[in-house]
Amino acid sequence: METLEAILSRRSTRSYTPAPVETEKLQQIIDAGRYAPSGGNNQTNHFLVVQNPEVLKKLATLAESAFAKMEVTENTYSSLKGSILQSKKGGYVFYYHAPVLIIVANQKNYGNNIADCAVAVENMMVAANALDLGSCWINQLKWLNEDAEILSYLRELGLKENERVYASMIVGYAKSEDGKPNRKPLPRKGNEVTVIA
Repeated sequence: METLEAILSRRSTRSYTPAPVETEKLQQIIDAGRYAPSGGNNQTNHFLVVQNPEVLKKLATLAESAFAKMEVTENTYSSLKGSILQSKKGGYVFYYHAPVLIIVANQKNYGNNIADCAVAVENMMVAANALDLGSCWINQLKWLNEDAEILSYLRELGLKENERVYASMIVGYAKSEDGKPNRKPLPRKGNEVTVIA
């Protein structure tokens, strides 16, 4: 798949088979993230690649507990509202049962932390699409990046004291007829362009 095709045909996948992602493909995806641009070429992203089902379940339990304690207001961002309401009902799994969750952290007091993590995740999602794997951006751990219980658990997994989660993604084989992610074109309804010639 050519680069522009991989970019333009990428869609979010929210339903996965339990099949593991091959080590070689996963390494290619991680390398795509590691080679993303970073402010001043600082390269301070920290990739935590979670494949252990027990760790994934524990993160889901911690996230559900944290969201269930939150209240929805009229100004709550729609996706965050969904996470809160689903958590209050119980059984909420923020990573859609994907076999791999890639958490991207960076230094808390670094001014380019969110941007550096974002470009890395975009690179990895495009790479996943090129490799016929589904992926989806995951905001939940970023929304909870100051939750004491989650921080403590992530530190057990290798997150450093001065780091916070600023982006995450999931990856795996799509639960579809052909096992490939949906690539159906979607109309652009925003992202205005103004050309100054």
